[in-house]
Amino acid sequence: MTEAQLKMYESLGIAEKTVQFCEEITDSLRERFEAIDRMAEYNQLKVVRAMQKARVSEACLNPSTGYGYNDIGRDTLEKVYAAAFETEDALVRPLIACGTHALGIALAGNLRPGDVLLSPAGKPYDTLEEVIGIRESRGSLAEYGISYRQVDLLPDDSFDYEGIREALKDPKIRLATIQRSKGYQTRHTFSVDEIGELIHFIKEIRPDVICMVDNCYGEFVEEKEPTQVGADLMVGSLIKNPGGGLAPIGGYIVGKKEYVENAAYRLTTPGLGKEVGASLGTNRSFYQGFFMAPTVVAAALKSAVFAANVYEKLGFAVVPNSTEERHDIIQAVTFGKPEGVIAFCQGIQAAAPVDSYLTPEPWPMPGYDADVIMAAGAFVSGSSIELSADGPIKPPYAVYFQGGLTWQHGKLGIMMSLQKVVDAGLVTL
Repeated sequence: MTEAQLKMYESLGIAEKTVQFCEEITDSLRERFEAIDRMAEYNQLKVVRAMQKARVSEACLNPSTGYGYNDIGRDTLEKVYAAAFETEDALVRPLIACGTHALGIALAGNLRPGDVLLSPAGKPYDTLEEVIGIRESRGSLAEYGISYRQVDLLPDDSFDYEGIREALKDPKIRLATIQRSKGYQTRHTFSVDEIGELIHFIKEIRPDVICMVDNCYGEFVEEKEPTQVGADLMVGSLIKNPGGGLAPIGGYIVGKKEYVENAAYRLTTPGLGKEVGASLGTNRSFYQGFFMAPTVVAAALKSAVFAANVYEKLGFAVVPNSTEERHDIIQAVTFGKPEGVIAFCQGIQAAAPVDSYLTPEPWPMPGYDADVIMAAGAFVSGSSIELSADGPIKPPYAVYFQGGLTWQHGKLGIMMSLQKVVDAGLVTL
């Protein structure tokens, strides 16, 4: 590190001892970072090939208004997503408010009263609990007569195949939802191969069951996506990986044509489906964001690997650990006390390009069963492909870090988080 760089870090409030500690870890990760870059190169080629196959033109970047009939940009973008993820169809819209909304649309569009929804991967993400009706909520699937069944993971976080086999004896099970990432849990993230094995197991017993994967935080981390190993539906958010930090809103649903169309009728209304929904000037950012996504995801992965190595070296439990293969961009760090979660998030906020002068505090955020603290000084509000961190203020008091549009900014964020943890007296370098 040059003297100028050291002085710049110090001007941002990071002590020389913190910089030196982190620089030693950075130097040890060069081979790991080269492997991440190779993955980014592969996925960049995949995206370019998909765009060329869909014949993206300058006209596709133009906006539409009103009903949005014959929006060539919107329709071509959906062809790009279908080509990149090797599916029959895609629904990619700014009308989808977030990842939970996309999941809710996919579920409501493909389940009917009397059906049973199965989660073979244990508890779903907190905000999905109200969509399903695990926690009582107005308009939930439960209110429409759709039941829910869950098979918990085994103690080693693997799938309970015998439990799943037993559950599949229920003829009313119509759809199995598989959450790839950990959510607010400290389990490992499922790899695409693990998800493929689970889907194959389900299909051998019940080929009629729709297998849907919540792919949030997982896009472009591996060479394959869940739709390439048997998933009938795959769902995600554009203010996470595939939006590349440029999409201002939106979500996607890809998969078999029938199931995507069912979701589209729930997004808009029966009889209209995919035919309506203006792009409202988002096309350019959606295309460019998807193009940038492999590189941006690589930066987020480097930041996550760096975080794992920093905090593991200091004795904290981290998931994934410092050497494990990555299957999403989320890094969990367990502090065991709320002060650690709060200090970490305040460090991430202090490193932000937007609202860095604000101090995040826990609050009762809608959709969660405990106070949650969130740090995200982002160009797009709530964008978790940008440098961000959050966590519920409840045991085991783990924080979940993700994002970083550039590796350099991700590095700064983790260094600032460490400085706040040091300043709070929670660790000594």
